[in-house]
Amino acid sequence: MRPIVVGVSLFTLSAGMAEAAGKLSLYCAAQEEWCQVMARGFEDATGIDVDMTRKSSGETFAQIKAEASNPKGDIWWGGTGDPHLQAAEEGLTEPYVSPMRAELHPWAISQAESAGDRTIGIYSGALGFGYNKDLLAANGLPEPKCWEDLTKPEFKGQIQIANPNSSGTAYTTLATMIQLFGEDGGFDYMKRLHANVNQYTKSGSAPIKAAGQGETTVGIVFMHDAVAQAVAGFPIVTVAPCEGTGYEIGSMSIIAGARNLEEAKQFYDWALTAEAQNLALEVNAFQVPSNKAAQTSDKAPDLATIKLIDYDFKKYGSSDERKRLLAKWDSDVSTLPQ
Repeated sequence: MRPIVVGVSLFTLSAGMAEAAGKLSLYCAAQEEWCQVMARGFEDATGIDVDMTRKSSGETFAQIKAEASNPKGDIWWGGTGDPHLQAAEEGLTEPYVSPMRAELHPWAISQAESAGDRTIGIYSGALGFGYNKDLLAANGLPEPKCWEDLTKPEFKGQIQIANPNSSGTAYTTLATMIQLFGEDGGFDYMKRLHANVNQYTKSGSAPIKAAGQGETTVGIVFMHDAVAQAVAGFPIVTVAPCEGTGYEIGSMSIIAGARNLEEAKQFYDWALTAEAQNLALEVNAFQVPSNKAAQTSDKAPDLATIKLIDYDFKKYGSSDERKRLLAKWDSDVSTLPQ
């Protein structure tokens, strides 16, 4: 074994892999800055040239499915776990057991085991929302503390959420409401929320960025994305909804038929190291990392203090259930007047 320097630490790879530096096509579904630092960090660690494409998790899944007969990507890093699980079920991703698994939290390994080792957890984060406190005050709106508050008539035209067809964040929201309130109650909630939505964005994090810029009052997002806006100096308040909420296990998968399979495995192993996961701190990504030795920011939402539901990743990440719920949202919710 020969050492490869990763930051100030050592990460060992076989000599053959290290010397035969090649290429890697990385599909990334996390925030742009995090995608960039992961791509450049891996290049620096290995000498492998990375071609990175950033899209939302739903868009990435759709691209991998469209390219299945002639794969262009090698590895898919980041984004909510549900589409990763669906890709695994449909055979679009490759089984792989990393030697790094012993260093991971149980929830990350559980994600892998539920998918026949075709994906693995890389970070976790709770769903919630954030609001612009200046706009809230200017509009004379009450402080929202619960999911139900967002359906009140006074919030009409004040809320943004992504489209669940393109965004894993928004699909997690849909699945969360069904698990909180039952299917009928969950869809009833989404219909009432729809009446107050001013825009369905493509990206899951876009609503809170819009709130930070003063373009909307409330953005429904993963809480770590709201924290990132507050840390950046925007007047955003992060809310863990009183009824309880779902959460994501951000995941990573090797694409079936990858042209650069060995490089993909090398990235996979590297991305599970504490050193690679600590790169999140450089770009204000406030998720909880899956490596037990990685650092979690003191600004990150404390999952232990949030009322989390027992999110059923296997059910809501299944291909049939995801397709059914998205089709129902398309027909029953998105077509309603606003």
